[in-house]
Amino acid sequence: MDWAIDQSHSNLDFAVRHMAISTVRGRFKKFSGTIRAEEDGTLKSIEATIDASSIDTGEPKRDAHLRSADFFDAETSPVLTFRSTGVTPQGGNRYRVNGTLTMRDETKPVSLQVEITTPMKDPWGNLRAGATATGTVNRKDWGLNWNQVLELGVLLVGEEVRFNLDVEAVAARVAVAA
Repeated sequence: MDWAIDQSHSNLDFAVRHMAISTVRGRFKKFSGTIRAEEDGTLKSIEATIDASSIDTGEPKRDAHLRSADFFDAETSPVLTFRSTGVTPQGGNRYRVNGTLTMRDETKPVSLQVEITTPMKDPWGNLRAGATATGTVNRKDWGLNWNQVLELGVLLVGEEVRFNLDVEAVAARVAVAA
């Protein structure tokens, strides 16, 4: 069964250290994806596409810098993609999802911890389910190298990026044969 991510009820958030003092959080506003599951609900695969220019940290100058060639290079590489390569059940509704993340024409392996909810019908008869996914990546693996070294050797922007996805998905309607 295929499920489409409902962007209006989903979030793709990230967090990175700033000057080793605080954590800056942001999100991507535009993304889409398909989740495949067995009829019994067992997760099979995930594919997602993220619009790099939709990054939003709440600070316009920082967002413009993140869209620039120093980071996402959104003009040249407008899309980030994730494709699962393997799904391992971890018990209950939890899974480890291995896959590839492509940013700036670089494809690298990533791993997500995913927990899914039990599907239910919404008031309009659509079947919906939710999932939460978490993981970490080192931004330098994709060529997002810009930084400044501050006093005591502290980096202005941390290299490790933590991300969290809270997704609501709608099952594709199956056409009934006449």
